[in-house]
Amino acid sequence: LLAAIAKGDFGSTADPALNTQTVNFLTNLDTTGGNSGSPVLNAKGELIGLNFDSNWESVSASWWFDPRYKRAVHVDMRYLRWVLAKVYPAPELLKEMGVPAQ
Repeated sequence: LLAAIAKGDFGSTADPALNTQTVNFLTNLDTTGGNSGSPVLNAKGELIGLNFDSNWESVSASWWFDPRYKRAVHVDMRYLRWVLAKVYPAPELLKEMGVPAQ
């Protein structure tokens, strides 16, 4: 992974503004323990990430949701595509998911 990052071959998965690979992003989605791996969709219904963590302040979201404090952390689908295409090649998995490698 470190060698692939150093090489900088991110292709079309690179963030155009940062010119580097985006790994994760934050939202205020209402998630709770056990939601890890849940898909994150954009307004078009496209898969843009997978939920994997939350901030400490959002632990109470299991009982009470407060969008001022709730943050969910998601792995960016562009990063997953890059890892499965360039780092640990899994073209059949990408094909099965219907996700382009580039």
